[in-house]
Amino acid sequence: MASLETPVCEFGWKAVDFDLMGVDGKRYGLSLSRGKNGLLVMFICNHCPYVKAIRDRIIRDVRELEAYGVNSIAIMSNDPLDYPDDSFENMTKIAKEYNYPFPYVWDESQEIAKRYGAVCTPDFFGFNDKLELQYRGRLDASRKEAALVDARRDLFEAMVQVAKTGKGPIDQIPSIGCSIKWRTDGNA
Repeated sequence: MASLETPVCEFGWKAVDFDLMGVDGKRYGLSLSRGKNGLLVMFICNHCPYVKAIRDRIIRDVRELEAYGVNSIAIMSNDPLDYPDDSFENMTKIAKEYNYPFPYVWDESQEIAKRYGAVCTPDFFGFNDKLELQYRGRLDASRKEAALVDARRDLFEAMVQVAKTGKGPIDQIPSIGCSIKWRTDGNA
């Protein structure tokens, strides 16, 4: 399992629209997902130890960001043929088990992950109200294990700043996680 870091934030990059099926049976795109003051697009999956270590913190932060007018959506782009834990059926189970407060959608073709330049799970893209990228960093200091309870909440603090000012922090620490599991059938 390769661990990768996300690239530096490309400030102002415009969010790419999508039309993806959620585990709730609804289809989601940017217009349905965005909040009044921003949107957090998260590339996550079910099996990755980096995601598992912060799952509860993601849920906490997403819930708290709603009060700032920032909505969130999670996209799963891994190949479920090679990683059955990441199947749509298992996405549905995980979303229910953890009561995800955000849409959890499947990028079956992997096109959206490619268009966003997602490299790992978790990979966070924080957009302002104009859907311009302002944050591409980590949730907090967690790795394969959760960081200390009082660890600085990098993503949360950055997205609150984005909600209030439209601009993200200049200094951002990359997220680290498992590589996206690309399809090997030549159709990826």
